[in-house]
Amino acid sequence: MMEKSNASSEDAFILLGFSKWPHLEVVLFVVILIFYLLTLTGNLFIIVLSRLDSHLHTPMYFFLSNLSALDLCYTTSSVPQLLVNLWGPEKTISYTGCMLQLYFVLALGTTECILLVVMSYDRYVAVCKPLHYPVLMNPRFSHLLAAASWVSGFTDSALHSFLTFWVPLCGHRRLHHFFCEVPALLQISCADTRVNKMILMVTSSIFVLIPLILIFTSYGAIAQAVVRMQSTTGLQKAFGTCGAHLMVVCLFFLPAMCIYLQPPTENSQDRGKFIALFYTVVTPSLNPLIYTLRNKDVRGAVRRLMGRE
Repeated sequence: MMEKSNASSEDAFILLGFSKWPHLEVVLFVVILIFYLLTLTGNLFIIVLSRLDSHLHTPMYFFLSNLSALDLCYTTSSVPQLLVNLWGPEKTISYTGCMLQLYFVLALGTTECILLVVMSYDRYVAVCKPLHYPVLMNPRFSHLLAAASWVSGFTDSALHSFLTFWVPLCGHRRLHHFFCEVPALLQISCADTRVNKMILMVTSSIFVLIPLILIFTSYGAIAQAVVRMQSTTGLQKAFGTCGAHLMVVCLFFLPAMCIYLQPPTENSQDRGKFIALFYTVVTPSLNPLIYTLRNKDVRGAVRRLMGRE
């Protein structure tokens, strides 16, 4: 995108989004706004509660706070722009805004893939090696794992963003999506994008399939340890925390696999929009509910906080 992008860097992209269904736009605006407010409220609640209550100063809630921060940033990188486009006749985003949105959406999504692996390892150590847990998951190592997740995600995104915005675009700048995404931008390119698509497929496999394999390997070992448990209380606690994490994993990874690990076709464009809408809007709002609804630690922390007040 060297000469063309430099020459017209101030031009805006048109995000077609859901303009094919104008009768749905008002309904989508209201529904998405509600889910966005739920996402902000629920994830901020987890972050603040984890900071205020000393009983939650554990690796599990440290990683959960990181996940909540990720979800907050992830939805905020795309949803406000979507709400603006749904509300008014303008469906545009500036070149700089598109470039930043692409970078942050991809970086935060990749970081979440790795962080979910880290969280599954934390649960594996807690259930399978409980006596060694304080040593293995010490604060320094926990912070190192979290930092590695963030650095890996933002580094991978830098590669894709650089390669995507160097590809020359056709005359129009109409993206068949509601936010700037790599596959949507590659579709309006005039150049041969097979190398870009191959790199996207390889890195998607690395950051989606391999994490998924590692997560299910961890939970395979956890399942074996749970079956051998004699304590009913320990069994219920293991199922509670691990079941919540597995549900979050499925809600995040399955839609991502449908988007990034299948060849794009004309028929898949509209389906991909609604799948992307699910994992960018719905999933981040459900994560706080999944982790806190049946969590005795969180309920206890809320009672202590209310009692203190």
